[in-house]
Amino acid sequence: MKKIILILVLFMSFSISAQHKNRERIKSLKVSFITDKLDLTEQEAQQFWPVYNAYEKQYYAIRYIESKEIRKEIRESIDTLNDKKANTLLARLEKAEIDKHNAKMEFSKQLTKILSPKKIILLKIAEADFKRKMLEEYKKRKKEDHK
Repeated sequence: MKKIILILVLFMSFSISAQHKNRERIKSLKVSFITDKLDLTEQEAQQFWPVYNAYEKQYYAIRYIESKEIRKEIRESIDTLNDKKANTLLARLEKAEIDKHNAKMEFSKQLTKILSPKKIILLKIAEADFKRKMLEEYKKRKKEDHK
């Protein structure tokens, strides 16, 4: 039994390590992609990346961590969910949406102090293009895995 647990723990740690490496690789690809598309000057890059990274961290916490907790709570209690609890969960979901919106607005406000309006638009386009390319790559790899 101890051997099985040890094997599971090792497998999970390798899996987590691989996921972390993939996340870091994707992040570095995104940084490179955005830097190239925005054609940032050295001064712009020095000011932009700390603000961008802080925004992404904040947005990730709201979108994935908070929302994930709410969805988990909904799944676990859906069969016994009463109106009072449902209203509480809805309020938490709405607050998360408001928090995401506020984070985006604050980020945009900070960007206007660093980048020209054109570069801010280019950033939005670059982010959408990067997401699209990542999705295409994911679909391509998934197709290859099924062959």
